[in-house]
Amino acid sequence: MKTYFYIRVSSKEQNTMRQEVKAKENNIPTENVYMEKVSGKSIVDRPVLNNLMSILKTGDKVIVDSISRFARNTKDLIELVEQLNNKGVIFISLKEALDTTTATGMFMLTMFGAVAQLERDYIKDRQAEGIAIAKEEKKYKGRKPIPYPKEFDKYYKMWKSGDLTAKDTIKVLDLKKTTFYKLVNQFEGDK
Repeated sequence: MKTYFYIRVSSKEQNTMRQEVKAKENNIPTENVYMEKVSGKSIVDRPVLNNLMSILKTGDKVIVDSISRFARNTKDLIELVEQLNNKGVIFISLKEALDTTTATGMFMLTMFGAVAQLERDYIKDRQAEGIAIAKEEKKYKGRKPIPYPKEFDKYYKMWKSGDLTAKDTIKVLDLKKTTFYKLVNQFEGDK
C-alpha cells in the first residue's frame, strides 16, 4: 500500500511550490509525487494523472491539496473518484478534509465539486462582462497574435501542397497541434 500525492497547476508559469510543501508535510516520498502543468479542463489530456491512475492498486491512497487540482468540474471529479473507489484506492483532499471511504465523504465531495464548478462559471461570466465593457470603451484589444515560428510560411506551403503531413509540419515547427491550427487560421486571415 502506497500513498501518492498529485500536484497540478494550469500553466507553465504557475508555481507548484505550495502543493509540493503539502506533499512534504505529509511525508510523501519524492518518487510518489506526481506533478503536471496542464489545464484541468479535460481528464483525457492529463498524461501524468492518467499514468498515476494506471499504477494504483487496492489499498493505495491519493492525496491532493484541493479537489480543484484534481478535477475542474463535478462530472470529472465524480468519475475519477469512482474509478479510485472501484480500485479500492482512498482519495483524500486536504483543503476540504474529504475522505471518500465514507458515504458522508462522497456526499461532501459532490457538494464541494458543484460549488467549485459554480465559482468557475461565475468567474467566466464576470470575465465576459469585463471584456464586453472594455470593448464598449474601446480598451479591449484581445489576445496578441501568436508570433510565427521561423520559416512558418515555407512549411505552411509544403503542408498545403501535400508535401508534408500536418503531424510532420507540427513536429518540424515544434508546436502544439492547437497552436499550429491557430497559426494556420491567423496566417490565412492575414493573406
